Amino acid sequence: MIRQGVSLGLSAALTRATAGALRAKAPGGRERWERKNYAGRKVELYAGPASALAVAVGAGRVSPAAGVAVAVAGICGAYDDIAGADDARRGFRAHLRALRDGEVTSGAVKLFGISAAGLVAGAFLKERPLDKLLGGVVIAGAAHFVNLVDVRPGRAAAAVLALGAPGLFRAGAGAEIAATAMGAAAAILPDDLGERAMIGDTGAHALGAALGAAVVAGWGSPRSSGAESGGGRAGLLAHAAAVVAAAVYGDKVSETVRVLGGT
Repeated sequence: MIRQGVSLGLSAALTRATAGALRAKAPGGRERWERKNYAGRKVELYAGPASALAVAVGAGRVSPAAGVAVAVAGICGAYDDIAGADDARRGFRAHLRALRDGEVTSGAVKLFGISAAGLVAGAFLKERPLDKLLGGVVIAGAAHFVNLVDVRPGRAAAAVLALGAPGLFRAGAGAEIAATAMGAAAAILPDDLGERAMIGDTGAHALGAALGAAVVAGWGSPRSSGAESGGGRAGLLAHAAAVVAAAVYGDKVSETVRVLGGT
């Protein structure tokens, strides 16, 4: 638990420090860092890149492959936040239809970029071919899932805290990566809930990719400790099935979160 606590604390501190530095400098002008949320209130975007940086650094400290996957997820999310800010299309199907018609949307770039990064990370984190593939699905799918629930203030950060919590009570690399994601989520949650900030696709995808990497790295996986638990074949299959189902029923997942959060 000591290593998890250190990872959580460092991630939270780096998130807060980076957000503060970005707020003070506001690269490109403050208007670039402002958006209106679902209720029409003006919010800041500093929390997104701040949390993405903190989680990428924290995950990379434990596993370089996981750190790269988280960083790529954050970068792809940032690209969509900027290039797709005025694009009303949502969901994989809409972006794939556009791609079929010859239009490469920011959502398509994000889809393929995060998927590729997940597969590469899975290949480094697991040993067997099927496990490598499942690992990539889990990392990319988890990144997408957290973005799906980011439809109301604080929902994505709260989901990261809830889903990452079991990892704190296990040992291994996965536990430290989960703690890193939780630290960043805890740091941004107050401002997110208070509708002063939003994490956008940048933060949501990075946090989700970190959760997926935590599962793949395994809380006591065969590769790290010889124990058949969280990161083993059965665990990977279960998590892969869950994130694929969430992707298929993405609209329903987002709508359920909206209803639970109020309209």
